[in-house]
Amino acid sequence: MISTDKIIEIFCFIDEFHQEFEQAQNGHLLQSDCGVRKRNRKSQLSNSEVMTLMVFFHCGNFRNLKHFYLFYVKQHLKSEFPETVSYNRFVELQQKAVVPMALFLKMCCLGKCTGISFIDSTPLRSCHIKREKQHKTFKGMAAKGQCSIGWFFGFKLHLIINDKGEILDFMLTQGNVDDREPLKNNNFHKKIMGRLYGDKGYIGKDLFEKLFVDGVHLVTKIRKNMKNSLMHTYDKVMLKKRAIIETVNDELKNMCQIEHTRHRSFDNFLSNLLSGLIAYSFFPKKPSLNLEIIDQRLSA
Repeated sequence: MISTDKIIEIFCFIDEFHQEFEQAQNGHLLQSDCGVRKRNRKSQLSNSEVMTLMVFFHCGNFRNLKHFYLFYVKQHLKSEFPETVSYNRFVELQQKAVVPMALFLKMCCLGKCTGISFIDSTPLRSCHIKREKQHKTFKGMAAKGQCSIGWFFGFKLHLIINDKGEILDFMLTQGNVDDREPLKNNNFHKKIMGRLYGDKGYIGKDLFEKLFVDGVHLVTKIRKNMKNSLMHTYDKVMLKKRAIIETVNDELKNMCQIEHTRHRSFDNFLSNLLSGLIAYSFFPKKPSLNLEIIDQRLSA
């Protein structure tokens, strides 16, 4: 559980960004000439407060958003959030906060590349695989895919992290998309430089050559039916340390709760995912590698 001072710090950080976002947005809005006057009344609960509550929910030990809002926020956080709304209204306000939340994550919460990066994908299940044909919430959006632990129905979250455990970039795709497809998009790896370590699912000669031209050296393990090739000892050691990104995925799912099957709209699914990723960026301690110790052991 994070302290009250940390909640205030997160709110101030988010509110400063949202004020700049509103100024930029208002300067680019087009005025309609339909002649109908529209009300522009502010909500009782601002977007900054909604974003802060969503981040706080994913930072804590809560598992149910409704229980968190009704029995914790409205009862124990009255001094921090004096003007709360009903839970149904709070769920509606989440949809309005999706765009500023995505921009806040992209602009303020991502880490910097250190030259050592790791990439992996993790499934986000929409429902049990046996109920895929009955599922209606994400009909036409979610897809059936396969991962290392079997078949699933839903989406894939592709992550790139550095050796400090910080998220460098992310991409959401359907469950049947190949793991190599996001790397073919220049926008996904434009912040990456140096070595990028992945599993056997990222093996591809064309992909390796394309990334190498862009300044990214893709390093993967080889399959049993492939010819053995020389690999630097440092790369072999770093491939064994690739479990760090599995730990990040585990924290995102079990601590930040980015995956559950109770969603009733795609917008709320996005707000849940984005707020979970933002909450992870505020974690004081993240899974990381001590490269100095690794270098000392290799040089010894």
